[in-house]
Order: sequence, then structure tokens, then C-alpha cells
Amino acid sequence: MAGSSHGHGHTPAAWTGVIISFIGFNVAGVFMVMNNPLGFWAGIGVTLLGAVVGGAMKAAGLGSKLQPVRVQGGTATAKPAPAEVTATA
Repeated sequence: MAGSSHGHGHTPAAWTGVIISFIGFNVAGVFMVMNNPLGFWAGIGVTLLGAVVGGAMKAAGLGSKLQPVRVQGGTATAKPAPAEVTATA
């Protein structure tokens, strides 16, 4: 399974969004322990900012490049773009 990591968040957009959210989560946790509601909500705001920044970076083309594909049964799924596919035999 280690070789099948195509499209599973290994992009600059995903890394940036997660790192910002992680920092916000930690800030909120520290201020929650300190019983400081303003700092807690500031940390929650930074956590949500991580999602916004990650989404904006994905929209700018720094996210996963997935192509929609038709599969048997008529349901749509996504697979990695041809440049990301590795040959396995």
C-alpha cells in the first residue's frame, strides 16, 4: 500500500493547510488550559484559516490533479493524472 499514495494529500496545498491548522489547534489548546476564551477563539480562527489557505492553494493549482473517470456501473470516481501514474507489472 505504501506505493499507492497518489492523490492522498501529498501536495503543497495539503501540507500548508494541515500545518496552519495544527498550529491553530495547539494555540487553542494552550489558551483553553489557561482559561483564556479570547486566545482560544483566536486559535480556532487560525485552525479554520488553515482550511481556507489550503483550499485557496488547491484552487491555484497546488493541490492534487485528479481526473474524473467513468467506471462500470455509471458512477464517477477519480484517478491520478497520467503524469502521476506509475507502471506496475
